[in-house]
Amino acid sequence: MMLTSDISIGEAGVYALLGYAVVFFGLILLMCVVTAMGKYFAAKDTKMKAAASAAAQATAPAAPAAAPKKVAPGSAGELKLYDVEPKTAAMIMAIVANQMGKPLNELRFKSIKEVK
Repeated sequence: MMLTSDISIGEAGVYALLGYAVVFFGLILLMCVVTAMGKYFAAKDTKMKAAASAAAQATAPAAPAAAPKKVAPGSAGELKLYDVEPKTAAMIMAIVANQMGKPLNELRFKSIKEVK
């Protein structure tokens, strides 16, 4: 024997809308919980970082400032070359400075490596 339900189109629409409402309410509630937990842990992380930096400053002895290396005027420090000839590195730096429209002494190159 087959059971059939006698509900009208209107009742089916109301049931569908109530089902959608329940699902969206659950999603909104879940979003609120996740947002609140995110804010809680972000505040907790900020507090821990502040406490750690304060403790590090309190326990660390004041170290004398290291004297900077003497470099040529207009130089930006040491350049590491990996599998590149110095002449090639100089050409690369000049091309980059020209393309950027800046003087070479305003740019800082840390290393140049040949990509194979």
